[in-house]
Amino acid sequence: MKSFWLLTTCAALSLAATPVASQEEATQLFWGDTHLHTSYSFDAFMNGNKSADPDTAYRWAKGQPVVHPYNRARVQLDRPLDFLVVADHAELMGVIRSIHLEEPDLPEMGWWDSIRRWFSIRVLNSKLEDGTAGEVFLELLPSAAENPGGDPVADPSNVLPTRSFGDTRDMEQLAWNEIVDAAERHNAPGTFTSFVGWEWSSIPTGANLHRVVMSPNAEVAKEYLPYGSDDSQYPEDLWSWLEETSARTGAEFVAIPHNSNISKGYMFRDMTLKDEPISRTYAERRIRWEPVAEITQIKGDSETHPSLSPDDEFADFEEYEFYIQKTDGGYSYAPSKGDFVRSGLKTGLEVENAVGANPFKFGVIGSTDSHSGLASADENNFWGKMARDSTPETKRNFGIGRRAVTGWNMAAQGLAAVWAEENTREAIFAAFKRREVYGTTGPRMKLRFFAGWDFSELDDRRSNLTEVGYRDGVPMGGDLTRPSESDVSPQFIIQAVQDPIGAGLDRVQVVKGWLDGEGRAQERIYNVAWAGDREMDQNGGLPSLPETVDKTSGRLTNDPGAPELLTIWQDPDFNPEQRAFYYVRVLEVPTARHSLLDAIALQIDPPSEGPAVQQERAYSSPIWYTP
Repeated sequence: MKSFWLLTTCAALSLAATPVASQEEATQLFWGDTHLHTSYSFDAFMNGNKSADPDTAYRWAKGQPVVHPYNRARVQLDRPLDFLVVADHAELMGVIRSIHLEEPDLPEMGWWDSIRRWFSIRVLNSKLEDGTAGEVFLELLPSAAENPGGDPVADPSNVLPTRSFGDTRDMEQLAWNEIVDAAERHNAPGTFTSFVGWEWSSIPTGANLHRVVMSPNAEVAKEYLPYGSDDSQYPEDLWSWLEETSARTGAEFVAIPHNSNISKGYMFRDMTLKDEPISRTYAERRIRWEPVAEITQIKGDSETHPSLSPDDEFADFEEYEFYIQKTDGGYSYAPSKGDFVRSGLKTGLEVENAVGANPFKFGVIGSTDSHSGLASADENNFWGKMARDSTPETKRNFGIGRRAVTGWNMAAQGLAAVWAEENTREAIFAAFKRREVYGTTGPRMKLRFFAGWDFSELDDRRSNLTEVGYRDGVPMGGDLTRPSESDVSPQFIIQAVQDPIGAGLDRVQVVKGWLDGEGRAQERIYNVAWAGDREMDQNGGLPSLPETVDKTSGRLTNDPGAPELLTIWQDPDFNPEQRAFYYVRVLEVPTARHSLLDAIALQIDPPSEGPAVQQERAYSSPIWYTP
């Protein structure tokens, strides 16, 4: 088994610089962002985005020049996206914008509440005018919890002061209708796809349990008002609403968890938010509505953490060490296995072993979570998280309250990649449902991943790769079951191609998680293909490629990476009796981060907030093996 593993790895090296012959493929690769905020989100508006509305977001995504909402520069996306979800917060959707523009007819309230509302609006508008409304936004946030596992907030009114302005549902419905209309105007089947969506912003005890909800059925979207955390903090209630609304309107939905890295251990733990053990019914409901999770975005990477994966030399990528746990000295970072995708996938195996269903059997994507209305995931064309951190000076000085967050702590990431038959709402949404999706931190790397038991029909040039992969195996997001009592190890076809205008590839890795004989989840990382003539050591380690970033220009002095890496790999440690999952991680050669480019432009030393260079990456959705 070891000899076959080494043989296939060597084969990958021989093909590293040889592009696979073109072929008619069953699915095409489409790029998009499922998590973009516009001026209709209360926090975006209060942090400097007063003009980038849904129409602006779609025009930017299509590659048209637009005006930046804060610095007023003309900006443009070099390569258009194929699809977009405008995902404004359901809570106070469009309300702050409407109040500031003096558009709404405010509801009747008692005399004392009316006076309090008048005062709140006066203070808010003053802060919006002088650019300090971000301070008000901070006061809306709940305080951080002392420890993961504390009692969640049950009362929605404690999360956001949605009651401060009275009953705002009519205002929210008007804003939602405008968002739906923008999606309908910009949808162009075969060319560009718009989905309707929103963000359910649950923050019990300060834990980020947010979900982006997306739907392909804009034609019925005005028949409902998006469900918010001011309706309920519990995901079970969100799923119930999705179920009821789907039955009533015919709309389909998926909910996408994001920023699990700041979930205080709640997102992927083995208990519900109500501190009840996960049941089979709960697990099946969750995976029905949440087939995909966001693994990377501007507020950090959620794959794993060094404390959880100590043997993973690449686990320390874009950590977001803020707003996790409050101590006497301020905010400190206390990672938990419930915070990260890899440990969540492992917990899913353990829960499935106990109750017969896996609540965390999800695919992965990346998206930006930009609040500027601009889905910018390129380090050299990054326009910030919030609108007001959009220039080198403002990114350097941008801060969030007492926390040491600046625009340089956050990186430009990520993107959602989808393998679908065509660029339409129906086809892309179906790919999300079957998990044939993957995420990158920004570069548009092509990644194929198939698993099967016999790929002997592959030709010498691998020109029939996708034909054989689909016919004789399952793609990323799929399930592989044991065909017989045979002990043969499954085969994995892995193809990674560099971004056509990006850097070369350093390596391809397979991340495996499995249940040991005692039912505990384990993990291991395998280097399976790489650039250059490096050799693995006896422990499977691989030397690093040289870092070639010129610190005076931000450009590479040379690119030691490979344009393509292709391999057929078998697990040398396969045990047919053990449940397992496998996913692929692809690493680029080191390139300049936006903070280094800003420092060069400002003629200052490389910043201490975040690294000067980074290794951009792609993550496939897993393939699960069941005995």
